[in-house]
Amino acid sequence: MVALRRDVHAHPELSRCEHRTTDVVVRALRGAGLSPRLLPGTGLLCDVGGDAPRVALRADIDALPLQESTGLSFSSTVAGTAHACGHDVHTAAVLGAGLVLADLHAAGELPSPVRLVFQPAEEATPGGAIDVVGAGGLDGIDRIFGVHCDPHLEVGRVGLVVGPLTAAFDKLKVTLSGPGGHTSRPHLTADLVFALAKVITETPAVLSRRLDPRAGASMVWGQVEAGGAANAIPPHGVARGTLRCLDVDAWRRAGDIMSAAITEIVAPYGVDAHVDHERGVPPVVNDEGSVEAFDDAARALIGPDAVVQTDQSLGGEDFAWYLQHTRGAMARVGVRAEGAAPTDLHRGDFDPDESAVGIAAALLAGAALRPLEP
Repeated sequence: MVALRRDVHAHPELSRCEHRTTDVVVRALRGAGLSPRLLPGTGLLCDVGGDAPRVALRADIDALPLQESTGLSFSSTVAGTAHACGHDVHTAAVLGAGLVLADLHAAGELPSPVRLVFQPAEEATPGGAIDVVGAGGLDGIDRIFGVHCDPHLEVGRVGLVVGPLTAAFDKLKVTLSGPGGHTSRPHLTADLVFALAKVITETPAVLSRRLDPRAGASMVWGQVEAGGAANAIPPHGVARGTLRCLDVDAWRRAGDIMSAAITEIVAPYGVDAHVDHERGVPPVVNDEGSVEAFDDAARALIGPDAVVQTDQSLGGEDFAWYLQHTRGAMARVGVRAEGAAPTDLHRGDFDPDESAVGIAAALLAGAALRPLEP
C-alpha cells in the first residue's frame, strides 16, 4: 500500500480528471479477485463480500493545484499539481482495508459485505460526493466511514469527536459595475472602488450582528480586483471570498443575509451589485455510534491510548454530503512523524509519515467490522 501511495503521489490528478488514479485502483482490486464498478467520469465503487453492503468506506482521490516542494524521490511529476492534502494516503488506506476485508471474506470471516467508495473531486465545488450519491453509491448503506490526514497529530494517534467535525463552506463572488470616471470628479460618476471597499469591510460586520455568534460564522475575502490607473475610477470591480460556519442552520440563513446586505451597502454609491453565492458543503456531523466504532477499532488495533479528542475546524469537507443521507463518521489520523514540528495541509511541503497508511487501513477495516446497532 505504501508503494501504491507513492505511485499515486507521483502522478497527481485534479478533480474529475483522476483517470490514471482510477485505473491504478481498479487494477489493484481486480488483482485481488474483486469486481470494481466505474462511476460516471472518474472514481469507482467496489463491493466486498456480496451485493448488499450496509457499510461503506470512503476515500477521495483528487489532488490540488499546488507545486510540490518536498524533494521526495517520488515527488509529483506533474507541474503545479500535488497531493498536498493526503488524498493519496486516504486512497491507499481504503484500498488496504478493502483487501483485508476481502481476505476475511475468503476465509468465511466477514460478517457482512462492505462497499469501498473511491470518490473523485473532493476539492471541487460542487464536490464529487454529490456525484457518488447521484450514481447510487449510498443505496442500502446504513453507515459510512472516512479518514483524513491530520499533520497536527503524531502518527499513531486518532482524533475523534461526536457531533460537528468541520464547518460549512461556501464561495462568494461580488461584482460591482458603474459608469467609471475621473478621480477628480467622483461626484459626477459612481465611486466603485470606495463602494467595493465598503462591501469588503461591512459585509462581515453585518453577518456578525445578524447571526448568532455561537454559530462561528467567518467571512474572509481572498481576492479583490478593481482598476488599473491611480486617477481613473473603474467601471467594474470584483471581490471573492469564503464563508465558513460551524452551525448548519446559520449557514442556511447566511446567504440571504449576505445578498441583502451587499445590495443595501452599495445603494448610496450609485453602483450595481451582482452576488454569486456558491453553496459548498454543510458541516460534517459525526454520528455517536459511528464514532464508537472508530474508538473501539482504534483502541483494539492501534493501542489503548490511540484516541484523542479533536476539535471542530473551519475547514470544509464534502464527506458531509454523505451524512445528509446516512449515518457515519470521519476520523482524523495522525501523520506527523514523532518529534517533527507541526505543519499544515494544502502546502507544497506536506509530507505525511507513511506508517499512517497501515494505521488508517486498520482503523477503517476495524470500524467496518463492528456490529451495526438498530
